Amino acid sequence: MTSLSKRLVVEGAGTAWLVFVGCGSIVLNGAAPQPGYGVLEVALAFGLALATATYALERLSGAHFNPVVTVGLAVANRFPVRDLVPYIAAQILGAVAGTALLAYVANGRPGFDLAASEFGANGFGDHSPSDYQLHSAVAIELVMSFVLVMANLLMSRRSVSRSVAPLVKGACLALIYLVAMPVTNGAVNPARSTGPALFVGDWALDQLWLFWAAPMAGGIAAGVLHALLWGKPRASHGAAGKHGEAA
Repeated sequence: MTSLSKRLVVEGAGTAWLVFVGCGSIVLNGAAPQPGYGVLEVALAFGLALATATYALERLSGAHFNPVVTVGLAVANRFPVRDLVPYIAAQILGAVAGTALLAYVANGRPGFDLAASEFGANGFGDHSPSDYQLHSAVAIELVMSFVLVMANLLMSRRSVSRSVAPLVKGACLALIYLVAMPVTNGAVNPARSTGPALFVGDWALDQLWLFWAAPMAGGIAAGVLHALLWGKPRASHGAAGKHGEAA
């Protein structure tokens, strides 16, 4: 069994990778007519980042890399509640580390203005990429987080091939970002939202509550529904790679 401290390091590293690659695809392409790649490229960046990190690290920590996934698994009784807060803390710290590295790299471009670029931060209203208002942002974040957590729950079952599950999880995240990017800049992950918001400050911190509340509500709903439909097996306490799995 991998110790909790090692699992926390893995969760932090995986979340840092996800944030650095995903948000980096928005921030670092200064040659584009407007900051960032197109929606398809950003969605693929997030999806591939999740898939590669999951392939590499799933057996060590369960490869959540997202507080919503961790909470959803705990609600479905697929993850020990005692590890909930440490996992979420590690994910937030990883997201901040990934954002800090991105800020360091981005500042190497002459004329780069972190606040003006919005730095991949999530927002609604005037800070939505397409000016979507609060109710649209709530709906998209809640529904897409529900879908993401449900996909993680279904792909974490022992009957699912370990060679297929990371690819499905990554593809699911990419599809979610294709839809969510124009509305909120793509979140469904409070850690991913918190990292850029801390660096942008101002409006990004004012609106950060939504990118915790709506995704958490969706993740909890997915966990409850999964428990109702598939029962409530005991959370795995065995090898670290089995965290979040069930028969």
